[in-house]
Amino acid sequence: MQLRGRVWKFGDDVPTDAIVPEKNLFKSFDEMATQVLATLNPVFAREVQRGDLLVAGKHFGCSSGRAVAVKALAATGIGGVVAETFARTFYRNAFEIGLPILECPGITAFADDGDVLRVDVATGEVVNESRGQTIQAPPPPAFLLEMLQAGGIIPFSERLAGG
Repeated sequence: MQLRGRVWKFGDDVPTDAIVPEKNLFKSFDEMATQVLATLNPVFAREVQRGDLLVAGKHFGCSSGRAVAVKALAATGIGGVVAETFARTFYRNAFEIGLPILECPGITAFADDGDVLRVDVATGEVVNESRGQTIQAPPPPAFLLEMLQAGGIIPFSERLAGG
């Protein structure tokens, strides 16, 4: 699975509450997408382009574990998320809805806002085209890659069941 896009960089410990604030919880995902991460970067939701990549530090998606946070982030059109580490619930939810993510130690020093990254989720290779540098991350387990390629847990389960 190949991703390529402009970087939007965030720091450590970004909680799901900052991805989708409580006041937006009962809106449609398209409505939530217009406010995603607004408290941390007010222009993100307005200016993010389909296929852009979010880069973050440690424990991205921590705190409440809101499953809607992953869906709202995906609704922005973001191509994927590359972070130092993810909160476990966010990590699981991303694969379940088919949002490509990659844990990549060292990514926050490797990429800055506006850089263009090319990410091969299956191999863990991340190329910063703006800097002409490459970093290697451990790829996700094979069954999670299969789930991503299927588009999430529901199509993956249907394929396994022969449906």
